[in-house]
Amino acid sequence: MAQMLAEINKHSTNQKPIRIITATSGDTGAAVAHAFYGVPNVEVAILYPYQRISDLQEKMFCTMGGNIHTFAVKGDFDACQALVKQCLQDEHLTNRYRLNSANSINISRVLAQSIYYFEAIAQMGRECHAISVPSGNFGNLTAGLFARQMGLPVQSFIAATNVNDTVPRYLESGEWAPNNTIATISNAMDVSQPNNWPRVEEIFVRNKESLRDVVRSVSINEDETKQAMRELNKLGYIADPHSAIAYKALKDTLKPSENGVFLCTAHPAKFKKSVDEILGVGVSLPSEIAAVADKSVLSAVIENDFEVLKKNLLACL
Repeated sequence: MAQMLAEINKHSTNQKPIRIITATSGDTGAAVAHAFYGVPNVEVAILYPYQRISDLQEKMFCTMGGNIHTFAVKGDFDACQALVKQCLQDEHLTNRYRLNSANSINISRVLAQSIYYFEAIAQMGRECHAISVPSGNFGNLTAGLFARQMGLPVQSFIAATNVNDTVPRYLESGEWAPNNTIATISNAMDVSQPNNWPRVEEIFVRNKESLRDVVRSVSINEDETKQAMRELNKLGYIADPHSAIAYKALKDTLKPSENGVFLCTAHPAKFKKSVDEILGVGVSLPSEIAAVADKSVLSAVIENDFEVLKKNLLACL
């Protein structure tokens, strides 16, 4: 998805500099950084929650330098996303820079993601009753719902969350009541105020459908996540915590006669410490991760404060 955005920007800059600012809860950061690294006339600022992503996740995008600038914010992902939105609404920054984003704030990223759903169903080769999506900021689920609007033959979606369960509680009670974000081993899903949820609701408003007839949401706790990882390992698949949550939610929701797909969203080596500990294995590092494992992190650690971030951005972009 990020590569598509990078290619679009290459052809749309008209030789004028462009600035990308984005927030990540762990995984999107590496995709954005590698897609835009070295692209002429593009500078990228990536915000992520300080000490709330794995060491290897951090090394994947915070050791590059060049046109990739990374900021570890003393707060959770929701705080990082809020800062990005403030930047995009700040007249001083928008007048000085051609600001854009590369996470799911940018609808182009979500549209690109919808393609994978068609590929999954094509490979499945039989009726699909449900797709289980590991959900944090809900961009991936939004992409799946866009695919459904384009004709994807699937009956329902399962929004699988960790203990940051704003959406499961909302669908059950009708009350939107985010709690403080809890740090988990599935850190890319540690989001309490998913910014894509209004898009999810708007899809059903415009289509005059009942959201609850199509989308179910399940919260999986830490012990259940670890047990799901062990179950998958016995089946011959080493899963990262996020993928295990999607598996568990699908397994618990499908009826015996139904077929479904669960999405796997990250290589387990990015969470080597927890995967090794939970499964009692030694996950080998792919060459891309091994290449950065011993590098120094170049990030600036900053307070969760817009003026502090703005000062840093003006100094480096």
